[in-house]
Amino acid sequence: MAADEKLFLKVLGTLNEAQARWYVAREAIAQGGGGLKAMHQLTGMSRPTILRGIREVRSGRLRSASERIRELGGGRSRIEEHDPALMRALERIMRETTAGDPMSLLRWTCKSTETIAAELRRQHHRISADTVGRRLRALGYSLQSNLKTKEGRSAPERDEQFRYINRQVKCLVGRGQPVLSVDTKKKERVGAFKNAGRTWRRSGQPHEVNIYDYPSLGVGPAIPYGAYDVARNEGFVNVGVSHDTAEFAVESIRRWWRLFGRRHYREASELLICADGGGSNGNRNRAWKYFLQQLADDQGLSITVCHYPPGTSKWNKIEHRMFSFISVHWKGEPLVSYETIINLISTTTTKAGLRLRAKLDPRLYQSGLAISDDDMKRLKLRLHRFHPEWNYTMCRRYHAQRRDG
Repeated sequence: MAADEKLFLKVLGTLNEAQARWYVAREAIAQGGGGLKAMHQLTGMSRPTILRGIREVRSGRLRSASERIRELGGGRSRIEEHDPALMRALERIMRETTAGDPMSLLRWTCKSTETIAAELRRQHHRISADTVGRRLRALGYSLQSNLKTKEGRSAPERDEQFRYINRQVKCLVGRGQPVLSVDTKKKERVGAFKNAGRTWRRSGQPHEVNIYDYPSLGVGPAIPYGAYDVARNEGFVNVGVSHDTAEFAVESIRRWWRLFGRRHYREASELLICADGGGSNGNRNRAWKYFLQQLADDQGLSITVCHYPPGTSKWNKIEHRMFSFISVHWKGEPLVSYETIINLISTTTTKAGLRLRAKLDPRLYQSGLAISDDDMKRLKLRLHRFHPEWNYTMCRRYHAQRRDG
């Protein structure tokens, strides 16, 4: 506690009931917005009492001959003085509900002061919800929201996988081979819908958008799948209009190769892809491997995939080197058409020199495509010794010819 707060409380302790009310009210007025809450938390004086003091201070009626000043220790006695078992009952309820005991009389999802007071009254303790709140604060409880700090149960070899990916990236970049970080950005609704954020516009001339977010009011979905060239700080976004499937993901990589890859990496024989472990490019997705094999055959490339461990997608480079800047660039701009989305992505730049290009993919991709066991057996899949479920290479098949188209 600060020295001035200690001094304030020391002076407050020398005042009688009315003087204390006016003293606290004066300080609440001086602090302005939030002063009432601050004084309530500092002194423990109830809000109605402070509000009464504020009214009296502002009106100038600080002396009232009719007001009876209670002697020290006067007033209503504390509830636990005539009900000693109350606090034990309250603590028992809180222990049970905090620990999530399934046999508790209260469910943690409805642990409000009203519910706790009702349960205490059922146990023959006369108490109100407000008094429960005050006693809980005295016991060290407070109303709190959830705090995101847990990343979930990390795989035991998570750090080793990150080091393995890092070694693979350094090795291929050192040999002049392409390395891509890939992922699907959040699906967007195309139409006159509100887009979070604010933009500078003339006063009184905001973008007018739909009140409701019904899909029927829009044009359709936009599914941005990105491929980020780690070495060149260059990216491509394929904007789909149907489903985020494995075929769509591989087609996005194919489009990147045709637009950038074959031009910048003319001598490339390998491609390294760093991807999340789920979604359209998941490590357990059969279709992902099936269509990657086709890409390897078509372009004459050996394609290695390294997946990030579960719960670590935020470390994917495309998230903080590309997608985050796209989100900042188009904040507050309604994505009214596919053309708008393409233009906003393509004009995204950074001080570090990020270059982006986007194209619309009007093709309709079939979801739920099943890949048979026979199809999987025909793949030329080489599993790595280190975590083969996360690291593998699609080798081009012997009869495949490299194509430039």
